[in-house]
Amino acid sequence: MSPAKLRAIGLGTAVVIAVLVPIAATAGPAGTPSGPAATGTGSGGSGGSGDAKPKDLLAELGLGPGRPAAAGPAPAAAGAVALPSATRCGPELASPDGVEAQTCVVTEGADIRARTYYRNATGQELDAVLTLMAPGGRTVQVRCAVAAQDEPGACETPREPVRGGPEGYSAVSEFAGAGEGDSTPLLLRSGSNAAGPDGS
Repeated sequence: MSPAKLRAIGLGTAVVIAVLVPIAATAGPAGTPSGPAATGTGSGGSGGSGDAKPKDLLAELGLGPGRPAAAGPAPAAAGAVALPSATRCGPELASPDGVEAQTCVVTEGADIRARTYYRNATGQELDAVLTLMAPGGRTVQVRCAVAAQDEPGACETPREPVRGGPEGYSAVSEFAGAGEGDSTPLLLRSGSNAAGPDGS
């Protein structure tokens, strides 16, 4: 198989996992203990294998098959409608310089946020800027320091209440060399998929 076909298969697998994990988490038996949720700018993993497959980013962050992304929302008050949880991710991208990223819009009940999963194999510290774009032109933006290590990590915006429908939200992350000025070229831009008319 060619490398392009392997990447396409890996990307397809990551998308399927991203879609099925929330469904499996809601279908599992009640009261089953689950693993820790991945939040913030942490890192973890298998100890730095440099030839990891693209789908390994989610698995190494504890978001593989059978593991929910986070604990479910608090029980709804009487008469309130419980809103579902969903994660809408764009493709996992890799730059020739060694940065891999996948950016998602995460909806949990009535809250929404942007999250990007990344791996930095450049050997240099990077800056990431993650932006959640809301309907009406509103944005929430955070800057995350990306350590110079080949370990998976995550960066996310603060949660905020969904205004309108979650389909109107999108996210983008940009990775560049750490520092100020023109000497910090953009290495990678990764975005979530916008919800189209067919709901994708």
